[in-house]
Amino acid sequence: MDTYKFYYEQTPKTPLVDLNAVTGEFVFSGKSIPENASKIYEPVYDWINGYILNAKQTTNLRINFDYFNTTSSLWLAKIFKALTSIRQPEYSLIVHLYVPVEEFDEVEDFDDIKDAFSPISYAINSIPSISIRLYGTDDRGSVIKEAILFV
Repeated sequence: MDTYKFYYEQTPKTPLVDLNAVTGEFVFSGKSIPENASKIYEPVYDWINGYILNAKQTTNLRINFDYFNTTSSLWLAKIFKALTSIRQPEYSLIVHLYVPVEEFDEVEDFDDIKDAFSPISYAINSIPSISIRLYGTDDRGSVIKEAILFV
């Protein structure tokens, strides 16, 4: 396994997973409705546990799912918790969430994000610096609105 990069090709039921330890850019996109989520996410989780031993000062976690099932959300919670366990004082995690513009307009505050992305949001206050950026996208996936919800 490459210690600097992790890549999983998107399929109709599984997401694109593109993790880069050199840049600190982590991308999850597409649909995540695998029959066996452990097959997809356990290697990702293991790779991230290696990454946190020598994490970049800033890690960008980009979540751009069209849809994800409950099992996927449980794995994302484990991944998120691992990323929030880094105890380096200058470390920051920026979570980029992409949602349809209709949903973007309905988000009132951070509690709406916690509800929408539960259980991944329970560990938010556990690292020195975290921010959540919300992006409203059109039908083509282009970002047309943006907001910082929590720092």
